[in-house]
Amino acid sequence: MPTERKIQRDDIIKVALDLLKTESLDDLTTRQIAEQLHCSVQPIFYNFDNMDELRQAAVSAMHDLYQAYMIEGAKQPQAYRGMGMAYIKFARDFPNYFRILFASQSHLTPEHFIDQDSAGNHIIEAGRELTGFSDADQRKFHLKVWIFTHGLATLVANGTVIINDTEVEQLLRETVHEMIIGAKHER
Repeated sequence: MPTERKIQRDDIIKVALDLLKTESLDDLTTRQIAEQLHCSVQPIFYNFDNMDELRQAAVSAMHDLYQAYMIEGAKQPQAYRGMGMAYIKFARDFPNYFRILFASQSHLTPEHFIDQDSAGNHIIEAGRELTGFSDADQRKFHLKVWIFTHGLATLVANGTVIINDTEVEQLLRETVHEMIIGAKHER
């Protein structure tokens, strides 16, 4: 008699992530996951105490993927722009993950939303290298850049606009340049 394949925690998360490419987090069910794994729901609840824990593990895996994009963006010669491009690329490549992570209700102020992102400190430093602003001034400046970049990423994730990487890069470069000039002029 063949031994039954043991369903691992990572197998479950992988299936959950695959389903979350099109499903909302709230609509994810153990039955859907079990169906994809060709098993009962028992292995799911063996690995996770409840559905909230599974959802949290899936969100954590999405965040890890997002962080990988941001790390790659930070390696670009112009890290500040590279990270902005990476944010939008993540929205394009994984629109539903982007909506789950960055376009759902959070009850955070924009400043706290940026601060809670572990890429936040690195992007502030990359911005300071570009602008020459103090830490406090760069944080204020970055808030405006983030609002613009987030808006563009949301348009891309929702399919509201079709814009290629070259156009995104040009738009980011020109807009941030104009914002730097405006911020320096106000000083």
